[in-house]
Amino acid sequence: MQEVRSRNMRTMREKYAKDVVPAMIKKFGYKSVMAVPRPEKVVLNTGFGKLIAARTEDEQRKTLEAIGKDMSDIAGQRISLTRAKRSIAGFKIREGMPVGAKVTLRGARMYEFLDRLIHVVLPRSRDFRGLPVSSVDEKGNMAVGIREHIFFSEISPEKVKDIFGLQVTIATTAKSKEKGLELFRLLGFPIRGK
Repeated sequence: MQEVRSRNMRTMREKYAKDVVPAMIKKFGYKSVMAVPRPEKVVLNTGFGKLIAARTEDEQRKTLEAIGKDMSDIAGQRISLTRAKRSIAGFKIREGMPVGAKVTLRGARMYEFLDRLIHVVLPRSRDFRGLPVSSVDEKGNMAVGIREHIFFSEISPEKVKDIFGLQVTIATTAKSKEKGLELFRLLGFPIRGK
């Protein structure tokens, strides 16, 4: 498994170095290789306040452990919990209660995750017809919503009790939407439209 991961990571990094950088230099006329936009980090985020709000303390603990394990399996590293900043009676949330989880990937883990996202997760998504252009913001960063975490091959759907969604945010060093879109297209993201 580790050998496969390192091969995938090299593939994505090599694709960036050998294909993306020369194409971006040719299209935008960068003077230096270091000026070419690149993926900086990937942030995985999920909110599970609804899943634990109406449960007993023991059920909440078990749900948190299951979600934490699934997120860690997907990311390949430990997660950090996000807690409620204030109590909201209508949502049955108390201050300090865990309501979400996040993890930030950089370097080798980031490239390996992007490779899995492009080649495994997005094609497995139901009714997937490509990412809209609007998923890239004005600064060249991309935000993708994944409805069900079971699209990741690390998760066994038979063992999952609660299905939750993820938000994947890919931060880049691109300064504009046009450059960010071109970077994502060259990396292999299936973006529909112009």
